[in-house]
Amino acid sequence: MAKYKIGWMPGDGVGVEVMEAAKIVLDAIGLDAEYRHLDIGWEFWCKEGDALPDRTVEGLKEVDAALFGAITSKPKEEAQAELAPELQGKGLSYRSPIVRMRQLFDLYTNLRPCKAYAGNPLNYRDGIDLVVFRENTEGLYGGVEYHPVEGEIHQSLSLHPNFKRFASVPADQIAITARIITWEGASRIVRSAFDYAKKHGYPHVTVVEKPNVLRETSGLFMRAAREVAKDYPGIEMWDANIDAMAMWLIKNPENYGVIVTSNLFGDVVSDLCAQLVGGLGFAAAGNIGKDVAVFEPTHGSAPKYEGQYKVNPIACILASKLMLDFLGETDAASRVDAAVAKVLQEGQVRTYDMGGTHTTLEMGQAVADALGAVTV
Repeated sequence: MAKYKIGWMPGDGVGVEVMEAAKIVLDAIGLDAEYRHLDIGWEFWCKEGDALPDRTVEGLKEVDAALFGAITSKPKEEAQAELAPELQGKGLSYRSPIVRMRQLFDLYTNLRPCKAYAGNPLNYRDGIDLVVFRENTEGLYGGVEYHPVEGEIHQSLSLHPNFKRFASVPADQIAITARIITWEGASRIVRSAFDYAKKHGYPHVTVVEKPNVLRETSGLFMRAAREVAKDYPGIEMWDANIDAMAMWLIKNPENYGVIVTSNLFGDVVSDLCAQLVGGLGFAAAGNIGKDVAVFEPTHGSAPKYEGQYKVNPIACILASKLMLDFLGETDAASRVDAAVAKVLQEGQVRTYDMGGTHTTLEMGQAVADALGAVTV
């Protein structure tokens, strides 16, 4: 019997291709695992009305971790139009499978390391080593939305003095998304960031919010962060407004290490950090909860490149590295990281985004081949 059960969720488009490359590396590292294919993606929305079928949810309950490729998501009207004819008009509503997984399994930590590997021609600046902790289940992605805004919801909002200027807007011409921040949600993501900083030797953690405008939600997040920081006297807590942080990350990215913030802000700032170290072809994420975790490259399904095997699989390979760390296979994880670093430093194999002509699978094979030449 294999030591680990791994959920295998290629998803859509180039997700299938980068997962193939990651599997080459996982096989080369010798991970003792049983890979269980789990259905997810646009195909299942179109023909079943559910991009995350119940069988996949049940399957995730039986694995130690999962690797996820990419997903196609489209706006409400387009999603409805692509449903199978027999599913049209049945009140089905598309919702991102990855967001649903985060909430169903309370995958509250979104961990996104962004490191500038030497030799990467796409680095904004060498020496960047950033790790973003994004709260993964609350905030503006909590799924509490209203359209049209009428009835009791409208009546309740009308009690707030700042809603007066919206009170006469027709119900079908206004939409509202609730930004929900809880003390527990804020505290545990900040604690995850401080624990990581302590384990890996970072001297400070930067909490990024906007409490001068979002006084209640960001204000609560910041108060919770300050309470958590008291438990880590050896690590300094910095704070920054999200807009200023975007500026400082471009000006002085080397000044920062561990960053922690809420859901939407984390989504934005982590992509900014990814671009500093080469773009989404190098951006991996771990969606981590208490019982299971789902690891992914953060890029989309890139339909225009589907079937061409040209996209960079490094992000998915680094997602595999994060999965190995989560499973406790730290030596294997370090070897994968070192192999990626070696391939990038040598510059002999490069995909199109780095100005090369090598394929997705050739890059995966290059990393696998480099495993035998690295020591950790």
